Amino acid sequence: MVVSFFKKILKFKSKLIIDLYFLYKYLKQIYYFVEKNICNSRHMNVFGQNLRALVMKAMDLSPQGGWELVKVMPTPSFVVIGQEIHILHQFFFFYFYYARFFNIGYGELTDTFNSSRDNVGHGTHTLSIAGGNFVPGANVLGMGNGTVKGGSPRARVASYKVCWPDETNECVDPNTLAAFEAAIEDGVDVISISVGGEPKEFFSDALSVGAFHAVERGIVVVSSAGNVGPTPGTVSNVSPWILTVGASTIDRGFTNFVVLGNKKKFKGTSFSSKVLPVNKFYPLINAVDAKANNVSVSDAEVCDEGSLDPEKLAGKIVVCLRGGLPRVSKGYVAAKAGAVGMLVVNDEESGNAILTDSHVLPASHVTYDDSISIFQYINSTKTPMAYISSVMTELEITPSPVVADFSSRGPNTIEESILKPDIIAPGVNILAAYPDGIPLTEAPLDDRQSPFKVDSGTSMACPHIAGIVGLLKTLNPKWSPAAIKSAIMTTAKTTDNNFNPIVDYGGLEANPLAYGAGHVNPNSAMDPGLVYDITIDDYLNFLCARGYNTTQIKRISKKNFVCDKSFKVTDLNYPSISVTNLKMGPVAINRKLKNVGSPGTYVARVKTPLEVSIIVEPRILDFTAMDEEKSFKVLLNRSGKGKQEGYVFGELVWTDVNRHVRTPIVVNLGE
Repeated sequence: MVVSFFKKILKFKSKLIIDLYFLYKYLKQIYYFVEKNICNSRHMNVFGQNLRALVMKAMDLSPQGGWELVKVMPTPSFVVIGQEIHILHQFFFFYFYYARFFNIGYGELTDTFNSSRDNVGHGTHTLSIAGGNFVPGANVLGMGNGTVKGGSPRARVASYKVCWPDETNECVDPNTLAAFEAAIEDGVDVISISVGGEPKEFFSDALSVGAFHAVERGIVVVSSAGNVGPTPGTVSNVSPWILTVGASTIDRGFTNFVVLGNKKKFKGTSFSSKVLPVNKFYPLINAVDAKANNVSVSDAEVCDEGSLDPEKLAGKIVVCLRGGLPRVSKGYVAAKAGAVGMLVVNDEESGNAILTDSHVLPASHVTYDDSISIFQYINSTKTPMAYISSVMTELEITPSPVVADFSSRGPNTIEESILKPDIIAPGVNILAAYPDGIPLTEAPLDDRQSPFKVDSGTSMACPHIAGIVGLLKTLNPKWSPAAIKSAIMTTAKTTDNNFNPIVDYGGLEANPLAYGAGHVNPNSAMDPGLVYDITIDDYLNFLCARGYNTTQIKRISKKNFVCDKSFKVTDLNYPSISVTNLKMGPVAINRKLKNVGSPGTYVARVKTPLEVSIIVEPRILDFTAMDEEKSFKVLLNRSGKGKQEGYVFGELVWTDVNRHVRTPIVVNLGE
């Protein structure tokens, strides 16, 4: 076709021929560059090449509809959006397909916002976690220096913006659905969507409906569990066809120390780039003792805007209680009133969960236990003094992972028989890309900028899983979304780097209502041995069993479907087991496993809570061929032992010695 084209242009003037020839040569160079460096490059990890993983740009984001083409350039450092060249990020995105935006219902928007450009930073951060390339020397204001990469480096990515500036920063349903349909038509393989809200019935939840349409087309949908933990029953994005991700800590942190005048030393966390003179102590004051006139104690103790008296605070380190204003904003209030430093302390409800922030003054966030000692010291002397050390990057922290305190917990309030979250992944102090021109914090007068940012949330955990899904999709292109989800869940770990059970921030042993199947274990997910597969008809039968009528099912799927009336809610072939009320009598759970590895004989091992009797029939499954399926049944009943009520936990593990296919079991004993 190219040869024919050039034969036709030979009759034109020589200058035109030369110009077209050089254009052809230039495009050919780009083509070979892309083929060599993108399409044929290999990953530097066990999963191998991934050509098409899509990340929906955190769905920050929905629209009237817009499209911005991104042309591939002969350098991974730049992309072209429309007719402008923007340095989207220094190194991170190696192959950016395009960016699209959807903004129905927002009226007139300025050119700044009527675009797929990221004006907040959330989308850039999450997108780079999923698909960012290898970047040496990444750091934030000189801290956390090292090489970073996304979960699926060199993936081809695209962004879909559906959330817009509004009083509630809302992502309206038409935009969400439009973005899903666009992604489906664009032929993506993975959708990562780090947004959520109050759980809704599946047919009335736009994200759930859009996700179902994607799964119908073989696309894996990964979403965040929410940041409303540790309160039970707060998990969002609870549809069984969505892979729902909670957040955990990693073994790296940003640590500083608070030293009191009595020589006691407390470990805190901060990401403040400003430091106090080494070992210089300053007067320490409780924010309540620095309150301005006509200000309530409750406002002053949390360092609310205008609550502090500069005459009382100037030159001192102030202790502010967590709550009210955002933590970084407390620092701005304190600095404006003349404070040289700030301690953020937890109340009893917040416990010992501390978070790292890019503070505008020297600061440290300390636990509730340590705050008791700090207040006791302040009250014990007329001249309390303190020093805040500079921040250092701490590695090999133990224990880790720990379930993040903010990570939303189960049970699933829409359908308790589906355990949510499904998995946890790194979501605390995650260093990733950040757009140019946007300050690191929303604090007034904070103009600090960086090509990278450290942030926390299930929004950061979600793209970790999306990146892994992209790699698994490349390794096993014929696997269904349910099979990929099963591989990730059944190979998850429930122990930390000390080989002890994973704990929460309070140091108590965590359970599946906090971490689902456990913490993601990518290398094992590559070879799960067996998977729990689920078809679209299975999902529709699940909805029928929940009482959905034809009209409600049509809101989710366009498929003409006749319900199997014998199908029960508990028959959905989910990789976890959740029994809603064992007080009502014995429960039988039907499951089916598919062999995706070498032939083998798997034996069932059951970890049973004292109050429950669990029987697996049969206890041995013999697989002789790839894709062979075997069914089994799990019978649960009250054992008559123990006195615990509420939730108890166990597990079923199918093992052939080399592989361990683990299924968490959650049982609600009833009250």
